[in-house]
Amino acid sequence: MEILIYTILTLCVLGVLAAVILYVVAQKFRVEEDPRIDEVEKMLPGANCGGCGFAGCRAMADALVKREDISELYCPVGGADTMKRCADYLGKSAPQKEAQTATVRCGGSCAKRPRTNRFDGAKSCAIAASLYAGETGCAYGCLGFGDCVKACQFGALSMDPETGLPVVDPDKCTACGACVKACPKGIIELRKRWPKNRAVYVSCVSKDKGAVVMKACKAGCIGCGKCEKVCAFGAITVENNLAYIDPRKCKLCRKCVNECPTGAIRLVGMDPLPREPKQPAAKPAAAPAATTAEKGPAAGVATAVKPVAEDTATKTRPSEQKSE
Repeated sequence: MEILIYTILTLCVLGVLAAVILYVVAQKFRVEEDPRIDEVEKMLPGANCGGCGFAGCRAMADALVKREDISELYCPVGGADTMKRCADYLGKSAPQKEAQTATVRCGGSCAKRPRTNRFDGAKSCAIAASLYAGETGCAYGCLGFGDCVKACQFGALSMDPETGLPVVDPDKCTACGACVKACPKGIIELRKRWPKNRAVYVSCVSKDKGAVVMKACKAGCIGCGKCEKVCAFGAITVENNLAYIDPRKCKLCRKCVNECPTGAIRLVGMDPLPREPKQPAAKPAAAPAATTAEKGPAAGVATAVKPVAEDTATKTRPSEQKSE
């Protein structure tokens, strides 16, 4: 019994001694933290999505407080209003950045990109991409297993069962970039958000030549360059058999949409421009008027009238001829 009591007392003494040592060490080596970090963290949305480039909102708040120049820091979820609120509290200038939204640059739906094989492995784009090109003839297109949908924390992405492609809800998208990182094919891009969610972009990322693209997908870009020639703002460039529309230069004139022979340029939130009617073939110039003798059968009608009138005049007086 005495051994049990001594054991318990010994453990208690050791516990108290360890607590005292830990307290002394904590007081001696503690790091003073700026109380403003807590306040800035409260201003941030608390999504911890990593879209700002940091592990979470706490790390973002720490960077905002400690850095003198915060022009390169931006919270895509909170947007410009949140950044201005944090900057005003810290007495710094708020960074300016245009609003963006995720854009799926693949138009290869089930109808336009026929399946050539079937993947029986785990339903994951990352796994499928590491094993082979995909279930269709296009090695650049969407795999359709929805890794981007799983990565989105805001419910802005969903898979369309009819097309087999992901669909972005621009009203829910925060441009955090999680879907961009999750897509192994790189078909999701953060692009400028236009008013009323308008957009004009090339829904293809294939760099194959035109003939190869047409065999694999009827909605792919063939790099013909017609869109580049018609753009008056220099917003379209064609490199590696692929056209790209720069959202910073694009003015949404929509001329390129009608020029694309495969429909690879997608128009969102606007009606296409009316197509110009085809000009009728020019009619040959009319021949100069001809004389009665030179004219053909048409002129004979006019000449036939006069003899008839003359015959009538001469034949209407048979009695007079007899009397003479």
